[in-house]
Amino acid sequence: MADVSEMEEQPESGFGQGLLKGLGVTLKTMLHPAVTQQYPRVRPDLPARTRGVIALKQENCTVCYKCSRECPDWCIYIDAHKETHEPAGGGRARSAKILDRFAIDYALCMYCGICVEVCPFDALFWSPEFEYAEYDIDSMTHEKDRLEEWTYKVLPPPELEVGAEAPPPPTAPAPPSTQVPAEAAVPAGPAPAQPPAAAAPARAPRVEVEPDQEVYERVLAEQLAKGSERRIAEGRAKAAALKADREKAGGAGG
Repeated sequence: MADVSEMEEQPESGFGQGLLKGLGVTLKTMLHPAVTQQYPRVRPDLPARTRGVIALKQENCTVCYKCSRECPDWCIYIDAHKETHEPAGGGRARSAKILDRFAIDYALCMYCGICVEVCPFDALFWSPEFEYAEYDIDSMTHEKDRLEEWTYKVLPPPELEVGAEAPPPPTAPAPPSTQVPAEAAVPAGPAPAQPPAAAAPARAPRVEVEPDQEVYERVLAEQLAKGSERRIAEGRAKAAALKADREKAGGAGG
């Protein structure tokens, strides 16, 4: 009964008061400039560490499988094989893992960033790009070539804030001690004859390559003609130019 009495005591609202309140709010806000970005006509200015898409730098990947093991969604797929290379200066052959496939299924990824954090060789980066919706769910699995294209859009890290302390420079490891123990200072008897040291095998000279300018300009023009973005076109052109120069250097060395 108390609730009924309270409802009866409340004054009845007059006709049109809600409309007048709504018009009052409209009049207050219509004189202020709008702050909403008109996307997609106006592109958003995203910070460098925006969690848009994960990019892969294939040259840094050593196929350690850390990212795929730590991924809570198991959405990273890696395939690789081993190759044995004979050293140029002689010695024992060394085996290396060659990356065959590196794919991320963004239909499963929850963008936790664990793979970026655990990568010990900085092969994974956050790219602020987020426009990669597809009509087919199978197209949400990005292979290594497409993942590498996202690296061309990775932004540089932001500068330190005003007043922030710069990180200390890395300290060089201390040289090993050359002090001879007292017991070893005076040998008990004549030292045994040591065989002559074998000469160290000569290392093959390191060949520094520079991008082939002709290939760079040709591939850049082709990519721009196809409608690729400037940053992606420049990255593909530079990769093709470096590859062409390495092939020239290898042919000249052989």
